[in-house]
Amino acid sequence: MNQAQQQQNLPPKLAKTASGDIDINSLADLLEWFLNYDNRVGLVRHWQVEELFQWKQADDAANGVEVYPFENAEARFAIGVFQALGENSSENALRKWITEVLQALGESKQTREDIGAQHKLDMEKSHIAEAEKIASELEKRLFLTSSWLEALCTAEVRFLGWIYQELYGKPFQPLTE
Repeated sequence: MNQAQQQQNLPPKLAKTASGDIDINSLADLLEWFLNYDNRVGLVRHWQVEELFQWKQADDAANGVEVYPFENAEARFAIGVFQALGENSSENALRKWITEVLQALGESKQTREDIGAQHKLDMEKSHIAEAEKIASELEKRLFLTSSWLEALCTAEVRFLGWIYQELYGKPFQPLTE
């Protein structure tokens, strides 16, 4: 990232290779900028999100779900967006993917809010600690999984929405049914 862009606090431009693919180094620079300067993407570095990620990894492993041993929430997010871009290389495919992530965000946010309100949980505190107030193990897992997905999807929608705009020259608009 060049000095002038950092000083103006603008994201670096997404570059393409000679073959028209996204230049991986420019994508990594853009991701780093968003992690440092955008609150919705930088959320994956927040201690509560990291705590949720670690809980989710352990919970999945304990329940027989095969997990990739990501180092932290940030690494999980970064690999996820790189994969999403690799697997959704057309405008329509990326638009569909972001729309699905946006829907997952809405559902997970609503679930987290509903369970949190029902049990009078303090969302400024550790979600893991607050979840101990929930008697049902199933509902506790649903709350914590929804909290994790809300954070992950928030960051992914924001970042991929920006990439969509950079690639296709127009703001992302979700697909409507």
